[in-house]
Amino acid sequence: MPDALPVADLADRVLAGDRRALAQAITLVESTRPDHRAQAESLLATVLPHTGKGVRVGISGVPGVGKSTFIEAFGLHVIGQGHKVAVLAIDPTSQRTGGSILGDKTRMEMLSRDTRAFIRPSPAGATLGGVARRTREAMLLVEAAGFGVVIIETVGVGQSETAVADMVDLFLLLLPPAGGDELQGIKKGIVELADMIVVNKADGDLANAARHAVAEYRHALALLRPANASWRVPVLSCSALNNAGIDGVWDSIGDYRRILDDSGDIDRRRADQARAWMWNEIRENLLSAFQADGAVRAELPGLEAATAAGAITPGAAARRLLDLFRRV
Repeated sequence: MPDALPVADLADRVLAGDRRALAQAITLVESTRPDHRAQAESLLATVLPHTGKGVRVGISGVPGVGKSTFIEAFGLHVIGQGHKVAVLAIDPTSQRTGGSILGDKTRMEMLSRDTRAFIRPSPAGATLGGVARRTREAMLLVEAAGFGVVIIETVGVGQSETAVADMVDLFLLLLPPAGGDELQGIKKGIVELADMIVVNKADGDLANAARHAVAEYRHALALLRPANASWRVPVLSCSALNNAGIDGVWDSIGDYRRILDDSGDIDRRRADQARAWMWNEIRENLLSAFQADGAVRAELPGLEAATAAGAITPGAAARRLLDLFRRV
């Protein structure tokens, strides 16, 4: 933990693009220690004017769709276009150690060796939906360190997608070359969140299935009301394994940014996200304080048991606990 380095020095090194300092800074913001939280807030306040210039992309997809292969191919392509890329990968949490268990650096070997890339796997922890609570702050730090494209990879299709969509400019849903019954298995709510859909593994025996999947997803999207009047969600195909179609994905992201920059929608989207972020922090801090309150902790087991036994309504139990928490 970065106790030895003063916050001002750490901030200067992050702004200078020092990768080791960046890793140290992210460790600091992920810490739950009260003294570390105070240092983290000071650090973020210092670097905040140097953030916000990056392209923020959220990427998710069903297990087995090839997210890591796609992100590596995509990241290497973007680096080839002259950009620096940061990948914040939200990994499932080990119940034994509390750490990440997927090891994205080993799954993105070529990208992790490139000095213009920075990969940071973070354990999902107990945060609802599997999104690390401090991912937003890590995103600000990598932007401050000069990474112009920030990719946030989620665990899989689920509640985490809503959280990620609320912190990025573009939410990309990566899907397998499937259709029919398998298409029905993709939740409508997830598709509605997407700003771009990409069908991966469009190669070999799956190439024909990928073409059919693109057609079916386009038809499905035509039945949905677009979230943004300025942007029609594209459905693209690619083969991350063969590095085919990756350039089209990046070009489409560029089109998206230009259209939304011209309309002012990016600024409005980020302002809405900042407000939502503030309220999320309020909720999470209130819940932490509530659970740590001595009077609440003393009464909670009995009230939980009484609620489960039907001796008291959940509403009455909750009000009792809240009254204890709000006591003067």
